[in-house]
Amino acid sequence: MSFKEGFLWGGAVAANQCEGAYKEDGKGMSLVDIIPAGKERFEAFFNPKKALETDYGFYPSHESIDFYHHYKEDIKLFAEMGFKSFRMSISWPRIFPNGDEKEPNEEGLKFYDDIFDELLKYKIEPIVTICHFDTPLYLATNYGGWKNRKCIDFFVNYATVLFNRYKGKVKYWLTFNEINMIQHIPFLGGGLIIEEGENKEEIIYRASHNLFVASSLATKIGHEVDKENKIGCMIASGSVYPYSCKPEDIIKAQDDNRAAYFYGDVHVRGEYPSYIKAYFKKKGIDIKMEEGDEEIIKKYPVDYYAFSYYSSRCTSTDPEVLGNCKANIFDSLKNPYLKASEWGWQIDAIGLRVTMRDLYDRYQIPLMIVENGLGAVDKVEEDGSINDDYRIDYLREHIKEMKIAVEEGIELLGYTPWGCIDLVSASTGEMKKRYGFIYVDKDNEGNGTLKRSKKKSFDWYKNVIITNGESL
Repeated sequence: MSFKEGFLWGGAVAANQCEGAYKEDGKGMSLVDIIPAGKERFEAFFNPKKALETDYGFYPSHESIDFYHHYKEDIKLFAEMGFKSFRMSISWPRIFPNGDEKEPNEEGLKFYDDIFDELLKYKIEPIVTICHFDTPLYLATNYGGWKNRKCIDFFVNYATVLFNRYKGKVKYWLTFNEINMIQHIPFLGGGLIIEEGENKEEIIYRASHNLFVASSLATKIGHEVDKENKIGCMIASGSVYPYSCKPEDIIKAQDDNRAAYFYGDVHVRGEYPSYIKAYFKKKGIDIKMEEGDEEIIKKYPVDYYAFSYYSSRCTSTDPEVLGNCKANIFDSLKNPYLKASEWGWQIDAIGLRVTMRDLYDRYQIPLMIVENGLGAVDKVEEDGSINDDYRIDYLREHIKEMKIAVEEGIELLGYTPWGCIDLVSASTGEMKKRYGFIYVDKDNEGNGTLKRSKKKSFDWYKNVIITNGESL
């Protein structure tokens, strides 16, 4: 068999997209809790000052799919599918409502105790993201978010509480979800509210540095608390192709790939790469490196590289090349050899193998695919069935390429497709953009019974897991 015994088949969600109960049991406000749905969502992402001052009426994260009250039912369904793992996140403001408290909220800690106990009852391994776009809103509005070094101490305190509380229950940890997204959505990625006239690029790199130090310190503490802990980074990935073999296009693709490699290089190699140092010098960027920072980053690299993959990208230097599209935050030219989803995300299964090769050749540490999936509109038939063959086709082709990559010698720990149960879309705030094997009766306006039902893909994925990826 291609996949080793114990391969971590599973699924993935995020607290701010599924839990709901946004003010229950002492939880504080998260960044996402002020972000609306639909057309206004992107504006709020990029103009958080307006979002803070505006009452949009409906906020998808406030109830989401109410996993907070349905987790036992949902985990039972995951177990029925045969999940070996479940990638989830802990809501930072559920543990520290403002983020700067010294003592945690016990009700929040108990909630996750109950979730882990439920998962372990079914022998499902938790894979836990410590911060999945869930910096407490208070830290953004009162401290300036991650541009303020005080956030390092707040995060380290938070992570230390988690490591100690859940020792023996959680082995696999991720520090920050898609840490490189701070480059694209600074508010969501780092709680940054950047004023007009400020040096946006310098602020983003300064905040990124603080995230690196915090991640390294958390890795240090995680290993000290429990030597069995495996702690990884999590980076939004997808190799960038040159649009042509024109040398200028090759260089442009390399430059675009370096934007993500930078975050992996620091996490895995433990140092700032020469190309980014040269860039800082050229642009006059001061990240405010303090004494001891470099030593911390060097001494405590991650154990594995986790990443999300939805699509490859394509770039060119030719202004005459038409067909530019923007999907999933990242800019990309339309690749003429690929089809696209209903939301314009280009579908490239082979690109997953390309990305795995690029990452493993560069870092030579275990990989984990913690997000991959197809957002689509699902139709409920009169008999209640949901025939999502398009999702099965998407996942099948990606698993085939993943399988080839493993056979080529790449060490892969697990695969947790995104949105294993329908949840609120991060990019659009919609419910109709569904990813799950499990349908949740809720619409874009928040109406519905929240009833869970199985899609056709449920039994298909169950069979994939039973056969350890041999039957697709």
